[in-house]
Amino acid sequence: MLVEQAGGAASTGRQRILDVQPDSLHQRVPVILGSKNEVERVERYHQEYDTGADRPFVSPLFSERSLFRDTA
Repeated sequence: MLVEQAGGAASTGRQRILDVQPDSLHQRVPVILGSKNEVERVERYHQEYDTGADRPFVSPLFSERSLFRDTA
């Protein structure tokens, strides 16, 4: 709430932090805090990943870069 009142944003990457309904006492969620533009950029990364619209990063130097881990 404080970050949003200061003009920034607080998100899980998929929804506002203040909109999260806890499922349990010790539930953990990702937290992204910062300027509104930067948080919206990370949310866009999540949306592109969820819909399969993200493009793979190809670089011979760094191999693979991603915000997301493959669980397979």
